[in-house]
Amino acid sequence: MKVPKNLYYTETHEWVRVENSHAYIGITDYAQDSLGEIVFVELPEESDQLSKGSEFGAIESVKAASDLLSPVSGVVVAINEDLEDAPESLNEDPYENWIVKVELEDESELEDLKSAGEYESLIEE
Repeated sequence: MKVPKNLYYTETHEWVRVENSHAYIGITDYAQDSLGEIVFVELPEESDQLSKGSEFGAIESVKAASDLLSPVSGVVVAINEDLEDAPESLNEDPYENWIVKVELEDESELEDLKSAGEYESLIEE
């Protein structure tokens, strides 16, 4: 499983990449592997307010459906519209294919997320 060192992770298998005041959110390699072939991604609307820990969308695969939980609070400034036509791209490269871009509201929330090493320990259990 790929676990890039430059990202933050959640126990529910989302990742966060911070660039300036924005947070890109996606699912981990472990999540896409566990779900199997992804067939649909439910996305929020641009300008939706996300709260840390709240549901902001869902992913459906041939095996299961899974809620997406926001690792941080903020306003959605962009969604990855490519996922509407090609949800399987999350299987191909879950770290390049982010789901939403959020204007980060409280950078201190990142402190509650896992480092790559902590996330690797989690998925090895």
